Amino acid sequence: MAHLIRHKLTNKLTNAAHTVSNKSQAKVSGVFARLGFQAATDEEGLGFAECDDLDYDYRQGMQMDVLQGDDEGGRMEGEGEFEGDSHYQRDGAGRRPSSMKTGGSLDEDKPRITTWDAGWNVTNAIQGMFVLGLPYAILHGGYLGLFLIIFAAVVCCYTGKILIACLYEENEDGIKERVRDSYVDVANACCAPRFPTLGGHVVNVAQIIELVMTCILYVVVSGNLMYNSFPGFPVSQKAWSVVATIALLPCAFLTNLKSVSKFSLLCTVAHFIINVMVIAYCLSRAREWAWEKVKFYIDVKKFPISIGIIVFSYTSQIFLPSLEGNMQKPSEFHCMLEWSHIAACVLKGLFALVAYLTWADTTKEVITDNLPSTIRAVVNIFLVAKALLSYPLPFFAAVEVLEKSFFQDGGRALFPDCYGPGGKLKSWGLGLRIALVVFTMLMAVFVPHFALLMGLTGSLTGAGLCFLLPSLFHLKLQWRNLLWHHVFFDVAIFVIGGICAVSGFIHSIEGLIEAFRDNIPD
Repeated sequence: MAHLIRHKLTNKLTNAAHTVSNKSQAKVSGVFARLGFQAATDEEGLGFAECDDLDYDYRQGMQMDVLQGDDEGGRMEGEGEFEGDSHYQRDGAGRRPSSMKTGGSLDEDKPRITTWDAGWNVTNAIQGMFVLGLPYAILHGGYLGLFLIIFAAVVCCYTGKILIACLYEENEDGIKERVRDSYVDVANACCAPRFPTLGGHVVNVAQIIELVMTCILYVVVSGNLMYNSFPGFPVSQKAWSVVATIALLPCAFLTNLKSVSKFSLLCTVAHFIINVMVIAYCLSRAREWAWEKVKFYIDVKKFPISIGIIVFSYTSQIFLPSLEGNMQKPSEFHCMLEWSHIAACVLKGLFALVAYLTWADTTKEVITDNLPSTIRAVVNIFLVAKALLSYPLPFFAAVEVLEKSFFQDGGRALFPDCYGPGGKLKSWGLGLRIALVVFTMLMAVFVPHFALLMGLTGSLTGAGLCFLLPSLFHLKLQWRNLLWHHVFFDVAIFVIGGICAVSGFIHSIEGLIEAFRDNIPD
């Protein structure tokens, strides 16, 4: 009995010494964190001190203290709900996501998507309506434009992978754990501890611009397609855009996308049929294909716009973190991303080349405008229906980002909450949503140039979200784990992406100014 008491006292004294040591180390770590060397807090250090104590007790055979251990374990588990949720990140800060908590997380009960479902979602994002502008990119880039379609697919696939890698950190056992949930979390971790929210604000602004510009492009393409489908009608493209916006006003009343999601599969199938129809018509004129028109020269003024068009058609990085987090088998994410980008690259390249060979120098910004009038009307009506049904998705996403940033930021919002008791949208909140719909209409009316707007958006936000930020975040958060070729790829992508973004943005602005100055037709 005396031996047992002496053994227990020895262990308790040893544990106390370890706890004091770990607390001291945590305080030193906190000092270094404030100096910018390591983003660890005192609470994080204390959380790991508790974990070390539990691990030490287990390894030293303290199972004999069952009753006392249960009592202490319950106390520590209760504390863990507050302090144990903080996690160690070399360059990030913040709380452990809810999916990382133990004790029956609600996230574990959420339905997960299969690898095929994830691949379908990525394919929908990068194989949408905006492929209609790719033949126009070949017009100004020739074979280099085709190479760029392949290059953009490879780079966007790679940056998607490294963006997901930034969601993970190694724990004390060397096992990777998911410690971040979104693009915004990655950006905030990259800017911590000095500017813990700056990165999130930058990403949110880029997301809002891209989503709103996507809505504008849907209105522009709807007006363009209707105008070219019925050229005999005394209605201008701008007037058709207004008509399309009237049909889109109910989007302001959306509170969820459950009703809209029912049409997603139908829209995708319709778009696939339309692509097949266009390619079938082009193949019927294969004998007239103008191979000699496809050259290696580029239009120096127009080709940077083509770069933006191609990059914008591959943008999917915004929702990849959420997609990977909801997969049944996250380990298959890389394989899924590779095959979806390979399929998109092949289909886009064939569509762009075949369409350009058919119409050569007369290729228009929206390729369906080149079809004969008998086929064009049918195809364009289907495309307009798809555009109008696709509009609510980016619109609702933009509204959510705006509401969370300005109206629902946990008491730190600039404006009062736009939702009343019971989650009912207030009248002035509804007015702001309607104003956003009207804003997309006004932009479509005054800037009705599909390819130029698409190139501008791709250069401004597409290159940033797909090229610049993922490579920069990867270098910052995973620096200690990178091999030399990873560093080389990240730096090369950042430099090339920066050059393409700046040149594309400048030339897109110049193209818009020239279009207004010379009154170029819509």
